[in-house]
Amino acid sequence: MTVQRAAFAGLAILGLAACSSTTPAPDVMPVTVAFALTANGKPARCGEPLGPLGAGGTPATLHDARFYVQDVALIDAAGRAVPLALAQNDWQTASVALLDFEDGTGGCVGGTRTTNASVTGSVPAGRYAGLSFTVGVPPALNHTSPEKAAPPLDIAAMGWSWQAGRKFMKVEVDPNGGVAKPDGAKARTWYVHLGATGCTGNPADGQSVSCTHSNRLPVTVAAFDPVSQAVALDLSALFDGSALGRDRGGAVGCMSGPTDPECGPVFRQLGLSLETGRPVTPGSSPAFAVVAKSATQSVVKP
Repeated sequence: MTVQRAAFAGLAILGLAACSSTTPAPDVMPVTVAFALTANGKPARCGEPLGPLGAGGTPATLHDARFYVQDVALIDAAGRAVPLALAQNDWQTASVALLDFEDGTGGCVGGTRTTNASVTGSVPAGRYAGLSFTVGVPPALNHTSPEKAAPPLDIAAMGWSWQAGRKFMKVEVDPNGGVAKPDGAKARTWYVHLGATGCTGNPADGQSVSCTHSNRLPVTVAAFDPVSQAVALDLSALFDGSALGRDRGGAVGCMSGPTDPECGPVFRQLGLSLETGRPVTPGSSPAFAVVAKSATQSVVKP
């Protein structure tokens, strides 16, 4: 279902146009969109139990959680999407931002100490009612070398060399007891790696890249107050229907393979068609929800 759980109350500042001899440019106002990672109604953190997840309620701990967003926009009273002009820093370029909830501690050892749970930018001053964004990396930036890219596209852990692109979303959990594989072996981690698949063309040779499954996920929040609310990726919803203690074939968990049996429930909860790589209902994703910002602030560590 499209996320729409609270009436928009903030972001109603009307700016005064600056006086000049030319046509005045509209005033802009800064905007910070907070994101969060939750499980079982609580902040999801490295080194702390997430509680029961998935089919059968398997206890698990966090291993990694990061995702890129593009096309971030506020929705005005007329329903028009007004792009957020992103501030450029180590977490975001002019067109894409990285949300990072792992801090390299506990089960997340191997990650980064720094975290980021917000997207910052500006819009023309006015009244806005909602928010939209897409989980993904724009095609022109996706198929580039991490070694030569500017932050935050330079993170090797988000690279996806075998798909000649990047992981749009990387969520990994360690189920208690591990993951039983079809051959009887055990894996430590259950993976969700979302990215474009069926890609052809070698960008290293100057070739353009095309992918049969774009797997970019648009999300629309019909009513959103950036002052008091955050957009949460809810692990309880994401793993609903997934048996985290076992894997029936292919990559462990779901790495966006169209024939991977574990990808069916994951893609359903994301709101994507596993067969086509397109959204089932554009803007709708069961895995995302609006939550009170005050309840998620402890997720982010300095």
